[in-house]
Amino acid sequence: MLHGIDHIELWVGNARQAAAFLSYGFGFAVTAYGGPETGIKDRASYVLVQGDVRFVVTAALHAGSEIAAHVRRHGDGVRSIAFAVDDAERAFRTVVARGACPSQTPVTEHDADGAVAQASIRVYGDTLHTFVDRRDYTGVFLPGYVTTRADRYSSIGFERFDHVVANVGQGALDHWVRYYERVFGFDRLTHFDADSIHTEYSALASTVMWDHGGVVLPINEPAPGRRKSQIDEYLEYYGAPGIQHIALRTRDIVSCVRALRERGIRFLDVPSEYYDDARGRLAGVDVAWDEIEELNVLVDRDNDGHLLQIFTETFGDRPTLFFEIIERRGAVGFGEGNFRALFEAIERAQARRGNL
Repeated sequence: MLHGIDHIELWVGNARQAAAFLSYGFGFAVTAYGGPETGIKDRASYVLVQGDVRFVVTAALHAGSEIAAHVRRHGDGVRSIAFAVDDAERAFRTVVARGACPSQTPVTEHDADGAVAQASIRVYGDTLHTFVDRRDYTGVFLPGYVTTRADRYSSIGFERFDHVVANVGQGALDHWVRYYERVFGFDRLTHFDADSIHTEYSALASTVMWDHGGVVLPINEPAPGRRKSQIDEYLEYYGAPGIQHIALRTRDIVSCVRALRERGIRFLDVPSEYYDDARGRLAGVDVAWDEIEELNVLVDRDNDGHLLQIFTETFGDRPTLFFEIIERRGAVGFGEGNFRALFEAIERAQARRGNL
């Protein structure tokens, strides 16, 4: 039913600034704009593209809009994960018949470049899944958008969305796992219980759902611990379940992270002790260890190969949404061997905020 992620839309306080940040800092090309000048009266939206990754950042133009209310409650965050489909109306009717809650019934918009059909459903918190059928459309994005002439900084090398991770409340994980099985026909790719993902202070459980194709959606919930977990902190500041992080895949994480750091993008710090352990634990893995350590990149392997990954600091001021950069060299896992190092890094950031 799904042909991958069409785009991810973020609702933000200032779309022009968010677009500039993603353009300069992450190398995205600003390809389209929609707003009052193009006939869209209540919002301003910028479309950013790199490889097969497409983001839309949208801000309100009026204080009373639902976009402004969303930003007041959550800060900058993901409003919708949009899926490419062949028939938006059929996809919508199918999932609603299986128990999904409608948000927007199917609507088809037209302009000189053709037609796009869309429909959406509600999932956890205020997050939506949108179905987009653009097979009969040749325009830049959607009707109401025009091509921009904004400066385009050099690409960082992102190729596609690797996975998109949600945080839900304690006790809700099983509900949402069953939801994606029933409504979308997804399967469980893997599961990590609190014994697998924990530190001295906190723990979480996670199940990775997927469609056996390009859509991979891990879901996390907090587990009881001695102190506040990263999931608890997210839920407190976001005010609801929602998207915790978006993983972007690259073929060359070393050059990618170098470029990101040169542009001012900040990452979670990893202590040098991690690399002492990793060099022994991953003996035989062909990576440039000195460069990897210099850049604070994490390394892990599974039966299919190895992967390299790194995590940014948060996108905005609230400790909510962040990005993962990942290079897969055969591995299909999620860096299980790095969980403790990652979560301890997050806890150090929590401690600096006084939230651990």
